[in-house]
Formats: sequence, C-alpha cells, structure tokens
Amino acid sequence: MWDLASGKLLRSITDAHPPGTAILHIKFTDDPTLAICNDSGGSVFELSFKRVMGVRTCESRCLFSGSKGEVCCIEPLHAKVELRDHPITQYSLLAMASLTKILVIGLKPSLKVWMTFPYGRMDPSSVPLLAWHFVAVQNSVNPMLAFCRGDVVHFLLVKRDDTGAIHVTKQKQLHLHYDLINFTWINSRTAVLLDSVEKLHVIDRQTQEELETIEIPEVQLVYNSSHFKSLATGGNVSEALALVGEKACYQSISSCGGQIFYLGTKSVHVMTLRSWRERVDHLLKQERLTDALALAWSFYEGKAKAVVGLSGDTSKRKAVIADRMVEILLHYADRTLKKCPDQGKIQVMEQHFQDVVPVIVDYCLLLQRTDLLFNQIYDKMSENSVAKGIFLECLEPYILSDKLMGITAQVMKDLLLHFQDKNRLENMEACIVHMDITSLDIQQVVLLCWENHLYDAMIYVYNSGMNDFISPMEKLFKVIAPPLNAGKSLTDEQVVMGNKLLVYISCCLAGRAYPLGDIPEDLVPLVKNQVFEFLIRLHSTEGSVDEEVYPHIRTLLHFDTREFLNVLALTFEDFKNDKQAVEYQQRIVDILLKVMVENSDFTPSQVGCLFTFLARQLAKPNNTLFVNRTLFDQVLEFLCSPDDDSRHSERQQVLLELLQAGGIVQFEESRLIQMAEKAEFYQICEFMYERELRYDKIIGCYLRDPVRKEEVFNYIHNILSMPGYSTEEKQSVWDKALEHIKELLLLSPCKAADLVAIHFSEQIESIITNLQDQFLLFQFLRSLLDPREGINQDLIHLPPCITEQFIELLCQYSPDDVLETLKVLEYCRLEETIQITQKHQLHEASSYLLEKKGDIHGAFLVMLERLQSKLLMLTQDDESSEQLPLLENIEDTLMKTIALCQRNSHNLNQQQQEALWFPLLEAMMSPQKLSGSSQYRYAESLKSLTMQVLNNMAAFIALPSILQRILQDPVYGKGKLGEIQGLVLGMLDTFNYEQTLLETTTNLLNHDLHWSLCNLRASVTRGLTPKQDYCCICLQQYKRRQETADEIIVFSCGHLYHSLCLLSKECGVVTKGLMQWMCYKCNSSNKGGKLSENFSELKKGSVTSLAQTGSESVLDPQQIQAFDQLCRLNRGTSRLALLTELSRTHGEKHGPLSVAHGDPAASSVFQNETFQLHLAPPPLVEE
Repeated sequence: MWDLASGKLLRSITDAHPPGTAILHIKFTDDPTLAICNDSGGSVFELSFKRVMGVRTCESRCLFSGSKGEVCCIEPLHAKVELRDHPITQYSLLAMASLTKILVIGLKPSLKVWMTFPYGRMDPSSVPLLAWHFVAVQNSVNPMLAFCRGDVVHFLLVKRDDTGAIHVTKQKQLHLHYDLINFTWINSRTAVLLDSVEKLHVIDRQTQEELETIEIPEVQLVYNSSHFKSLATGGNVSEALALVGEKACYQSISSCGGQIFYLGTKSVHVMTLRSWRERVDHLLKQERLTDALALAWSFYEGKAKAVVGLSGDTSKRKAVIADRMVEILLHYADRTLKKCPDQGKIQVMEQHFQDVVPVIVDYCLLLQRTDLLFNQIYDKMSENSVAKGIFLECLEPYILSDKLMGITAQVMKDLLLHFQDKNRLENMEACIVHMDITSLDIQQVVLLCWENHLYDAMIYVYNSGMNDFISPMEKLFKVIAPPLNAGKSLTDEQVVMGNKLLVYISCCLAGRAYPLGDIPEDLVPLVKNQVFEFLIRLHSTEGSVDEEVYPHIRTLLHFDTREFLNVLALTFEDFKNDKQAVEYQQRIVDILLKVMVENSDFTPSQVGCLFTFLARQLAKPNNTLFVNRTLFDQVLEFLCSPDDDSRHSERQQVLLELLQAGGIVQFEESRLIQMAEKAEFYQICEFMYERELRYDKIIGCYLRDPVRKEEVFNYIHNILSMPGYSTEEKQSVWDKALEHIKELLLLSPCKAADLVAIHFSEQIESIITNLQDQFLLFQFLRSLLDPREGINQDLIHLPPCITEQFIELLCQYSPDDVLETLKVLEYCRLEETIQITQKHQLHEASSYLLEKKGDIHGAFLVMLERLQSKLLMLTQDDESSEQLPLLENIEDTLMKTIALCQRNSHNLNQQQQEALWFPLLEAMMSPQKLSGSSQYRYAESLKSLTMQVLNNMAAFIALPSILQRILQDPVYGKGKLGEIQGLVLGMLDTFNYEQTLLETTTNLLNHDLHWSLCNLRASVTRGLTPKQDYCCICLQQYKRRQETADEIIVFSCGHLYHSLCLLSKECGVVTKGLMQWMCYKCNSSNKGGKLSENFSELKKGSVTSLAQTGSESVLDPQQIQAFDQLCRLNRGTSRLALLTELSRTHGEKHGPLSVAHGDPAASSVFQNETFQLHLAPPPLVEE
C-alpha cells in the first residue's frame, strides 16, 4: 500500500489471499479502511486496514470461495460526495460476477446477500462486466447496476424500502449485435461500450439508441490475460477462467468525472463527451450548416441525447440555444450569398438557393423570429434577385397553412409582384385569401384581382378589408346578366363566375366567410339581411329603362335553376324562429312564382324544379309558407299539355320529382291519373297505381311505355316472387299477365317463355291453343323447349305432342337447325319424329333419328340415297356450268356417311359391315364407270373421294375382300382396269407401308422383351445380403436361436426372419406341399391391404418358391416383388399384351393388316392413345 501524496510505502500485505494465485482486482470501498480483492482462484476477500499503537495492520476475510464458482469481476458501489448521505450507502454494497451468476451483497452493518441472479448459458469466452451508477427513476435517485456478458446488457435497479430491506428489480434489457469486453457509465443517461474488435459505442440508456461509433485500434489497449492465466504463479487456474482472460481488460479502463481513461501499450487516452456548443461548432467547422441547425433545434426541443453543458430551467436553456441559432442563420445567409455561382445557367443559381433559403426560412419560423426573417435576412436576400424570388416562394406554403400572418407590407407587395411577373395568378389568389388584410394595399389588390379575374381574392378583400358583402355580387352580376338576358350561351369563364356567385350567396346566407373561415358573429344577421335585400331588388342600381323586374333572381334562375333553389333550400333550413327571415322566405317564394309562372322563358324542367322545391318546403312539419293551390294545378296543366310533344321525358321526370317531393298532396289524384294517361306519362301512372296498390294496372303502363317495355318481365316476376304482397294482389297481377301473354310474346319470346315456365307452367297448353300466329307459336316453343335457351326443363311437364308440334314448326321455319335441336331435345317420340322429318325430306335429321332408334341400315340408306341423288345431279348437269358448291355438298354428305359407318361398324359382324361399306364404295365408283369418264371434268375429285372411302374401309374390311369385290365387277372383270389402276396401286402402297411398320414394331418388341427378361433373370438369381444379423420380428440375433425346427429366411429386400416368427405372424402358407413365405415388414407397413391379396394368390397356387423342385418354373413372392419394381422402372404397355395382340391378329384374319372386331379402344393395344414405342437401344447386361 502506497501513499500517493508522498510516494511512501505504507505496508506490504503477504497473507491477504492464498499463495499460488494472482490478484485480479483490488478496489477500495467508500470507507478508506475497507478494500476488496479478487484472486485467480475465483475467491473474494475483504481487507480491513487498522493502525494500533502506530503499527499498520491488515485483516483479511474470505467473502466468497472459488470452490463455489469462480468470481472474475467485482464492483463496490461508490457514491459521489453529494450522494454520501443516501440511505443505501450505509450498506456498502458489493456486486460480484462469477462465470454462472452475479451476487449483490452488503458488507455493513453485517455481511448479507441481497440478490443472486443466474444468467444461464453464455459464450464461455465472453467477459462478465459490472458497473454501478446513480440514476433518476420515478422522481427518486437510486443506484443502478449494469451487468453484461456477451451481447445482452441487464439493468438492475436497487432500492431500499422503509423497513431497511434492499430490493433489486430488473429493468429493460439492451440487446446488441456485438460481443462486449467493457461497459462504462459516462453519466446517468449515457454509457460507453467497448466490443471485442476494439470499437467504442456510445449508447443512450433510456432509448437504447446508438449515438456514435468510434474505432480505437491506435490505442493498442492493454489486456489482463497474463493475470487471469496466473502466468507468474505457474498458471494454476481453471480452463474457463483462462478462456475469459483472453479478452479481459478490467484494469486498462477507468472512468472519473465524466472522463474515461484507456491504457495503451505506449500511451494513455482520454475520452469525454463534447458539450452541446462544441458539438454544434464541430459541425460548423466541417461546413455542415444544415446538420448544425438540426442538432441545435434538437437541443432546443429537448430531444437530443447525451447533452452536456446546458443547465438552468427550460426557458433559459431555450434562450441560450436560440441566440446561437440566430448567429448560425445569419452566418448561413452570408455564406450562401458569397458562395453563389457567378457563372452558368440560371437553373444552377436557382438550385443553389433552393437548397439553402428554405432551410433559413424554416428555422426562423420555428424560432418565431419573423422580425429576423423579414428584416435582416430579407434585406440580405434582396441583394440577389434569384435568392429573393426563392425566398418569396418559400413563404407560400406557410401562408396557405395559416402559420405566417405578420408579413410586412413591403414583403407582401414584393410577393404579389413576384407572382404576377411569373404569371402564377392562382398561387397569388390562394395567398391573398390567407393574408392579414392590414398588410395589403387594398386599392392595388382589388385592381390586380379584377384585371386578372381573381374573383375569390377580390371577394375576400371586399369582405375582410371593407366589410362590404354586396359590391362583389354587383360586379359579378354585371358580367353574367347581359348574355343571359340576351339568350346567349355563357363562356367557360362566365360559367365559373356564375358558380362562384352561387357559392358566395350560399356562404353569406349560412354565416360562412368566402372562400374560407366564418363571418364574425356580430355581422352575420346584417350580412343575411343585406344579401336578401339585394336579391329581391325590383331593379338593379344601374339598370336600363326596359329592364325586367327582379333582375337578380331572374338572372340566377336562368343561370342554374336547380342549384339556386338548392341554395335557398339550405338557407331555409336555418330559419326557425327568426320572424324577419320567415318574411324574407315568403317574399322570395312569391317573387319566384311571379318570375317563373308568369313568364314563358323558362323550360318545363325549370318550372318543375321550382314546384318540386315548393313541394318539399310545404311538406315540412314546421312549414310557414303559403302557396296558392291553383298554381300547382296550372303547373300540372303546363306539364301535361298534350299540345306540346317536345321534352316529353323531361316533363314526365319533372312531374315525377314533384310528386315524390311531397307535391302529391296538392293535387286531386283521380284528375292527376287522368291527365297523366292523356299525356302518356306512364311513370306517373305507375307511381299513382303503386300508391293505390293496383299493381295489375302497372302492367299496362309498362306495355304502353315504349322506353320501358322490356322491364315488364322483371316487374311481373318480382311481384309474383317477392314477399310483401298479398295473395289477392299477386292473383290480380297473374291474371293480368295471362291476359296480355300475346303482347308479352311479341315483345320478347325468350323472356316470355322464361316467365311462363316459372309462373304459368299449368297454362302452357291453353296458351299454345290460343296462339293463332304460327311463327309466334314457333318462337315461343323454341324458347320454351330448346335447352340451349337456358330455361330449366324440369319446370316444364308437357305431353309429347307439344314437342312434335315444335319439331313440325321447326322443319317449316328453320330446317337448318333441326338436326342440332334434335341432338339436345330430351323428350321426343322417335317414330312420330321420324315421320315428321321424312315428310319434310330432312334426310340428315331422319338418318340421325333412325340411328338413334337402332336402325343402322335404314339410316345408312337415307344418307346413301341423298349421296346418290347429288352424284346424279353432278353427272347430268351441263359440263360448262360451275358445280363447285355441289361438289363441296357431295363431299360433306360423304363425310357424314363415312362417320355414320365408322360409328357403327364396331358393333356389327363382317357381313353387316360389308353391307354398309360396299354399297358406299359402289355409289362413289359408279359415276366413274360411265363412258368418257376419263375425260370427265370431276374425275380427279371423285377419285380422291373414293380413296377416302377405301382408306376408311380398310380399318374394318380386309383388303383382299375389297380387291375381290372390285375385280368381280362386270365392268372390270373383262380387263378394263385402267380406271381403277390408281385405286389398286394406292391400296398396295398402303399394304407395303403397314407391313414394314408391323415388322419393325415386332423386332423392337422382341428386343425389348429379351432385355427385360435378361434383367429379370439377373435379379432373381442374384445372391441375397441381409441388412442386419437379427430377426425383424423378435429382434434377436439369428445365431442364438437353437430350435432345430427353426430356419433362417432371407428375402430379396434384405430383411431376415426366423421361420417360426413368420409363422406366428401368418406370413407362411403351404401350397402343393411346399411352404411359401412373404416378407412381413414390407407387406404390412408399406402395402396395407395388399398382404391378404397376395396370400389369396398364394393359396390358389399361382406362385411358388424359387427352390421348388420339378419341371414347372413359376415366380415366388420375392420374384414377383422384384418384377413389380422392374415394371415400375419401365412403365409402358405390357409386352405380353402386345405379343398376344400380334398372335391374335395373325390367327384370326386373312392377312396381316386385318383388325379385330369390336371397339378398338377396348380390344386393341395398338389403338390405345397411351401406346408409345420405346425406341431406345437396350442396355448392356453383364453376364
């Protein structure tokens, strides 16, 4: 122990800790006579210093033994001088961290453990760290212990309660992405962390935000590894402690008074936090003025972290910071002007100021220093025209958001002139209506607004500056009234003015300021009265002699009747108990009636709007208006005037709106219906009938209304289907619809049929009987019975005679659609239908029905007769005429006949097939037998068609039979084979091609089968290797079983069993005196129910063992399993099936090209669509 003041050695302590261990830590407590030391054995000792009779002594007491866990970090709680009286200091707290837990103990007044905190599994190489500091939490100052090991920091708050007990509570953790080797508090809010790659991290405790990162490799930090490994005493330490010592630097880092000292190999470094002023100045030196202002503003708002150097109350701190920010702003403005680029494009200068000036404006307004902004800074910016323009434009968003009100008159004037020069009039108008009117030159602004048509701004200046609400209306009326009175159309600008006028009147009458805000409450009644007096003036102030009365109301009605009346309606909503306002209301209504009813200038729509407005007002419960009822009658006469056919739909719509608005109470209903029917206002009639629940009458309204005829079907369906209508009402509608069924059918047969099917299915026969128009009946039946029309056939139950009547009509009116319709018709009697189609000579339809009936030959004869008649027409026609359409018709008929033969040949015997194909061949060849057939102009076409018949025949008739039939023909039997030479040569070519194909396919199949059988032989003769040396059932080694009757059975899958174990699982069965086995594991776990299936085959004797004696060679279960696997690897058509097919083809037919009878898709593998030839060469098999 040394006295640092004098450099004198006070005492040497030799027995403070066990010999052979190194001292890791020694630290004083706040009591100078008490110290704590920690050695490399993991033990902790208390050193108590005394001086008795001039002799210095030291007593050592073991606080924690390393045998219970090695402590490698200790930290006593130190309190500053101002906190020495804190109640917790009397306990002399000590924190200790071992490799598995931390402890907090009290040394005074007696030794006591206050907390134990195990921290679970960590990286064994990470260093345990402890650090105390007093922090303010919840209005009290208490010590907080930071503990970390690895990348997680735990904060533990220590409190003393009223009973004197110590309580430790966990605060939120700090999770990092790096491994820590040191944790140091620099103040109660900020900590400095050092990670394993010697990088410093400054952390804010409350927000856990990382404020700064600094790399310090140049420090060359000293590590305490030699002490932790106890190299000086022989290295007598545990491996865990030695591993921690690799990163330990406890003694190289110390903190005091807000400074942290780092011990390097060649120097000592001091780290400290800069004051707030130094941080700002540091950014200014780097010319990062924007960042400096942002940092200063964060200090001003109190949001900055790690703040040092600010003291006093909030207002004092803000004043200090604001003064500094003002200095920066003035410096910023000077620097901006000095660094302005002198040369280059104007865009470069604009961009330069655009980056800087908005920042200056923002911070001046944030500091509420408009005096600085509009005096010193504006004067500086005015030196440069570009900077001045950018400055003025920066003010616009603040003006529009009402954040900037106290603008000086000079700046305001410059701003307006700037917008005018730039022709940004809309921006100027938006700014004016947000400005304080006292900063404006009213005369200048009014002239400016009127010249540039800025009506919103003009109205705002008049209203706010002079409390004049009438002059703007007079100015606007002077613009829009003359063209309206002259009957001219308005320009787009005049329309905009008119709309603004309506909105302005609405705002004034509602107590709202235009274009935004509210009129002062004391002015609201005065403004309303002035506006009403203005509207109801008999003549305008500067009106001509011949001006009509009430020009203002007349002008607004001509401009937009509906919107003006809406404005009045909204205004009348506010008139409750105001007597004068009620008088104005009645006065305006009287004027409206006088202007519109006594004048023919207004359209029915405009007049209707007025009376709709009146009806709504009169319908209100608190109505005070009086309107003469005879006026409503006059309006009804006017709207229903039959003399005027123009605007029919408009007049009807107006009257409907009037009734819906409550005007119906003003009319006599019977007279209203009578006049509506006379005027053909069917929507009005519908409205009235619906009120009287006479729904059946509405059907007539729909049918007579040319615009809404189609809607009658939906109306009838809704009435009959939807709830809410009585039985009597539905019945009356049902009767009425049935009465008008013919009109409905004429309107839309399809929709009428749909309606009939749903609601009138029982009356279909009577409807058909009463329909005299045969074509209308055809359309109705077609919509009703043809499934393609979309009607659900399950709803209809008709006798067959109705269907036959429909087919009869279909043959008359649409014979081309008969065949397709017959294919989709579900209910029809074949015999009767065949008679109908034969009667109308529809051969294809007759053939289809005969085929459907099962009379294949009859169907064929019909088609053959049609084909022969067309061929006869072809041969008899004049050779000079073009017969291409007829030839195409012949080809179409032939294709259909061939298709008929192909569809049915599979189900016929040889004789019946020949009865179909040979007459068809004869029919095609007969025209070619005529004399001069070689010169016949269509000979080539007919030969081509004949070849198609032959090619299709070859699939069903043997080629020798075809040749024999041709040669037996009397014409060709005498040696005249020249005409059929092409046919015969074509047949021979086909024969040669198919013979070659068959030989090639047979060779490929033989090679493929040989390869498969070689593989199978190799797999079933290969030796078996068991996967394990124990039975898969009893799990005992097969060598240990001594029963004589027990045998060892190995399967090809590699599983091994005792025979008795297999018998116990019923996996063995006796067949023909021999035992057959099956693998229990493979068949039970993987195959499921296949085990019993395979055993049924075993019992039938279908498989036997490979070891079976005798001449019969069959496959056992193991071989079947191997064969199945081989088949799966080579999926395709069975080779055996192919060979069987080939042998059957050779045995049953006259020639190699014969094809089996029956369905080829079912009986022949060659015609299976999945049949593919495997044309790869077989792999080599090792013998």
